Amino acid sequence: MELASVVHSAAARSGRAAASAARSLEIAGQLRAAILEGDDARIARLLSDLLRVRGLTKGQRVRLQSRALLNLVYSLRSAALNDELTGLLNCRGFMQSATRLLDLAVRDQQPAHLIYFRLAIGNSPAAGGDGARTREVLLRRMGNFLRDSFPSYGVYEILGRLSGGEFAALTPLADHAARSEILVRARTPESGREAPALPLQVAVARFGPAVPPAIDELLHNAADQLAQAVTPVVETPAPAIEVASSGSAPDPA
Repeated sequence: MELASVVHSAAARSGRAAASAARSLEIAGQLRAAILEGDDARIARLLSDLLRVRGLTKGQRVRLQSRALLNLVYSLRSAALNDELTGLLNCRGFMQSATRLLDLAVRDQQPAHLIYFRLAIGNSPAAGGDGARTREVLLRRMGNFLRDSFPSYGVYEILGRLSGGEFAALTPLADHAARSEILVRARTPESGREAPALPLQVAVARFGPAVPPAIDELLHNAADQLAQAVTPVVETPAPAIEVASSGSAPDPA
């Protein structure tokens, strides 16, 4: 009789454990989706549900839902919105952050500037040789170049790798959107090093708060400028192309 009771109790515990594990997996999937969507209220609720399913007391749950746990959530969200290779925002992260910056520009009635970059990865001399490894080095150099060119990145400016060799910067600072200066820096991207010039095409689109275009419209306009450019992507001795700006006067020489 005792043996039957022990077996029954063990089976019950096993069943509860299986149900708890299944529920934990379900909540974990929902938590991942909430993190990607940036839904803070849903994240907090799901974290509480997850810890409750795992049998913790209310006091234990409160302690575990402290700063360390939330920092983990923010880290996961950051990883979902950033490009691992360059450290810049990925396309999703750039579009979200750029939309918020443009909303502020409309509120404050301030212009902004979208700078669109196309980096020649596959057909440039800099991308030859070791193939994939050299391509990664070129992309990392591009990430460093953008951070150096836009020092207010993360505060007033937004940088992102959209896809492949396509990058974008959004800034309210007109002097940071001067094409002529960007092109000069692209030819000598790392001061003090004998690195080849970055093979870039560059276009600038201006955001006016009076008739505000959306971020995807700005990107489309800038990409159209590059599509209409007649100069090859890679040239010697000047591998970067200066393209006419959308909605603003040309930069002085």
